[in-house]
Amino acid sequence: MTTETQTASRRRASFHNLTVSEVRRLTDDAIEVTFGVPAELAGQYDYLPGQYVALRTTLPDENGEPHEIRRSYSICAEPRSFEDGSSEIRVAIKKDLGGLFSTWANAELKAGDVLDVMSPQGAFISRHGKDGASVQHNVMNSMNHPEELAGEPGNFVAIAAGSGITPVIAIARTLLAANPETTFDLVYANKAAMDVMFLEELADLKDKYPSRLALHHVLSREQRIAPLMTGRIDSDKLQALLSSAIRAEDVDEWFLCGPFELVQLCRDTLAARGVEPEHVRFELFTTGRPDRPEGNAGRPVVEDESQDTYKITFTLDGLTGDVASPTHARESILNASLRVRPDVPFACAGGVCGTCRAKLITGTVTMDENYALEQDELDKGYVLTCQSHPTSEEVTVDFDV
Repeated sequence: MTTETQTASRRRASFHNLTVSEVRRLTDDAIEVTFGVPAELAGQYDYLPGQYVALRTTLPDENGEPHEIRRSYSICAEPRSFEDGSSEIRVAIKKDLGGLFSTWANAELKAGDVLDVMSPQGAFISRHGKDGASVQHNVMNSMNHPEELAGEPGNFVAIAAGSGITPVIAIARTLLAANPETTFDLVYANKAAMDVMFLEELADLKDKYPSRLALHHVLSREQRIAPLMTGRIDSDKLQALLSSAIRAEDVDEWFLCGPFELVQLCRDTLAARGVEPEHVRFELFTTGRPDRPEGNAGRPVVEDESQDTYKITFTLDGLTGDVASPTHARESILNASLRVRPDVPFACAGGVCGTCRAKLITGTVTMDENYALEQDELDKGYVLTCQSHPTSEEVTVDFDV
């Protein structure tokens, strides 16, 4: 049941149908997909370099039954618009072993296809020289303009692996263009040269900024001339890279994007070297659990009136909804909310992307994982509803603040 409230709602993530205008092959296992954004929707798709969109479609499951799938992909190009007011969104999709959506997209997706594309989200952006709280507020409202990043020079370092280059290349392009004194070091790890996404684009960027962009390709399964650039990035290699290969002193911001193990290694190493956490931006590959929650309706839950329940109240778009969640089910707030409101926002459902972020108003919860919220957000009471489970009889959250 939902009732109208007077809560002033912020603009939240929402899906729109967008048409694929181009599919470009990057490697044998990766494509770049361009979506055309019509002028009437351009404002919904403003973004800052480093943000992501969620794609939604319906594909057959292992039993041949239609199954809704959502996957999040970082935007790989700096923002641009055209004279007629339209714009575009570009994402890179790398085929994952066993990945239903990525395998389908690499084999079947073509120009003219239409997918549901969520408005841009995410906080993996540069905050250099700005009020971090203000930038974060703008990010969560998707009210972004690329010119906001132009300004004072900075020294930046990024460490990316595989498809982790996708948001990083957009960030690097924008920051290098924003100020003629900015420098950018990029360490990019892959198995072999044939796996390097955006190889030509990175080379062009190096040619454009030869003295300000330092590009280091590290290949784990292919011999390079420099031993330091050969092999997997472990603790010893990372220390060596930070000590000799890259300009690691006086860094204004660090950008880390890749699998959990690499990102966590980098975070721990930087912390041990005295780098303040507020200067480190990181993003993990999404977990992409297709079974949590299920589709747009949430995981089915058996309700028994004789058993205890949690009362979950949530506000979304100025509407307040209530749902009873059996204590034995240990379902997340997101799952329970989806059972009565299928438009509750989420993307990865794995504690990574932050799309399902809401503010805890009353009650208490426990959060299983959190790779999306920063400490200042936690201090203000924000939670990831996909990972949060009630620990009090009644819980109230607000998606609108």
